Amino acid sequence: MKRILVFLLITISVSSITAQETLDILTVSGHFGKSQPFEPESPYKGETTERGAMVNLVVPIVLNEKQIWYNSINYMLWDVNNTIDMTTNIANPINLHGLILRTGLIQKLSNGNSIQAFFSPRLMTDFKNIDAQHFQFGGTFIYEKVYHKRLKIGYGILYNQETFGPNIVPLVNLEWKMSEKWSMSGLLPIYSKVTYKVNEKLNVGMHHFGLVTSYRLGDEAYQNDYIERKSIDVGLYARYTIVNGIHIEGRYGYSFGRSYAQYNKADKIDLALPLATFGDNRTQLNESANFSNGAYAHVRLVYAIKL
Repeated sequence: MKRILVFLLITISVSSITAQETLDILTVSGHFGKSQPFEPESPYKGETTERGAMVNLVVPIVLNEKQIWYNSINYMLWDVNNTIDMTTNIANPINLHGLILRTGLIQKLSNGNSIQAFFSPRLMTDFKNIDAQHFQFGGTFIYEKVYHKRLKIGYGILYNQETFGPNIVPLVNLEWKMSEKWSMSGLLPIYSKVTYKVNEKLNVGMHHFGLVTSYRLGDEAYQNDYIERKSIDVGLYARYTIVNGIHIEGRYGYSFGRSYAQYNKADKIDLALPLATFGDNRTQLNESANFSNGAYAHVRLVYAIKL
């Protein structure tokens, strides 16, 4: 029992949480974007549909009372489809897969604070002719400080060697229970939630998610080009407990800055930060195929441990 309690206390700081009351172990979700027209300057007429699916599994291993070896694996699928005929060198439809492993040590310090150091290899691909170019390597480091029992803030950095070059994201890991009803959590600037606890079964609130990812195209027609996906999703959500440990969550909102830009494999940048890029002189190969931002719905089924 003591080992289980230690596990819960430490891993809560790195896992998806709802009002600091549950620890998500397995999540299966689907993403459904509303069909959108191509941008006005595009020569194409018609609409494009975005669909996605995600599975996330968390498997921590307790080493001792102060150390956890944390493991999570995340699979994501993005499918962008339309009925338009494009030139053979442009990816259409777009079908992308991401497999991301996070593994590393969580070290609890004597003052109650903690250090998290994770190695994060990725397979980002269209599952065609996979080779070493489809793998990416990076990691995350966070120092988490406990300010009081209702507030923990972690400060850190994420690094990933994307297909377009190095990507560095400063991180703030926030867990703030403002009252018995209101809380805020997230790994900023990647994702966040503001939650209102309606009752023991229902939470509602606002959320955002935004992360740049890149995928190597192995199909010979695309000559090892890559796709850079961007989107910032903002909306409302509701999470309902079906039975103990099993929850269903629905989200509805709007995608901003969404794009699936295709670039030549040799077209890279010097450095990417959340709000700026350096040495970015790339030419988007599928610029005429950009489609508009739009509304989306997101449904997820979650198995969680109640704390």
